Amino acid sequence: MFTDPIADYLTRIRNASSAGHRVVEIPASNLKKEITKILFDQGYILSYKFEDDAVQGTIKIALKYDKFTKEPVIKKIKRVSTPGLRKYASSEELPRVLNGLGIAIISTSHGVMTSKQAKLENAGGEVLCYVY
Repeated sequence: MFTDPIADYLTRIRNASSAGHRVVEIPASNLKKEITKILFDQGYILSYKFEDDAVQGTIKIALKYDKFTKEPVIKKIKRVSTPGLRKYASSEELPRVLNGLGIAIISTSHGVMTSKQAKLENAGGEVLCYVY
C-alpha cells in the first residue's frame, strides 16, 4: 500500500524514461488519469490508454523521446505537494516553471489543470507537480 500514489506515478514515469522504456504501466485512479491527459495535451507523452480490466484498472503510457538524440522529452518530473506537507497557491501566486517553458499541474475546485489554465480561470489550488 502506497502512502503517496501520485509520487509513485511520477516515479514510475521518471524511472521508465531514464531506462529508455517505450511503455510504462501504472495502476489507475481518476487523479492519475487527469494528470495523464494533461501530459498528453502538453506534448510530454506520445499516447496513453486506460484499461479497466480489474477492480482498479491500469494506465499504459507510451513515453516520448527526441528523434535525433534519443533523449526523453520529460527532463524532470517533480512532486511538490506531499501528504506530509501540502503546498497550495492562490490564483495570483501560481508558479511558473522554467520561466514558462515547463508546466505546473494544479488540482483546483474546477478540476486538474496546468497553472496557465488555472490563472485564466482565476482558480488556485494544490500544486501537485512540476514537469519540464
